[in-house]
Amino acid sequence: MATDLDEQVSDFILRVTDAMGLTLASSIDEFPDHVRVNLSGDDADVLVRRKGEALDALQVIVNTAFGREARGDRHYVVDALDFRKGKDAELQQSARVLMDKVKTTGSPEEMGPLNPYARRLVHLTVAEDAALASASLGDSFLKVIVISKK
Repeated sequence: MATDLDEQVSDFILRVTDAMGLTLASSIDEFPDHVRVNLSGDDADVLVRRKGEALDALQVIVNTAFGREARGDRHYVVDALDFRKGKDAELQQSARVLMDKVKTTGSPEEMGPLNPYARRLVHLTVAEDAALASASLGDSFLKVIVISKK
């Protein structure tokens, strides 16, 4: 059940994309830790070009505009044509491959550089294995994750 804030976020996204000259529709899926705003329509492919950079930018804008005070611990994930869903699965699979390598060799492995959203996914994936740990390194927007044994 979408909240009033979720509806405001959806309307905000549609106003921004309308200003970009895109005609889109949105739907909302709620999860315990995030809300996914799915965009669809004939113009949705514009958002997934160039490795989804426009989606990334839109997601940063939304989570900044609707700050933590308003949304609590939940964050908004903006997706179009299930592009991000597929990329998320690939990223998690890559993390699992590196996790297996760390368990086998005992040597830490690096992944990245990654944006904050991608880092969060990797950290959550690594946290599923109690024998492994992950840490972000760097002081810029894009950081490297090091996966190692605890």
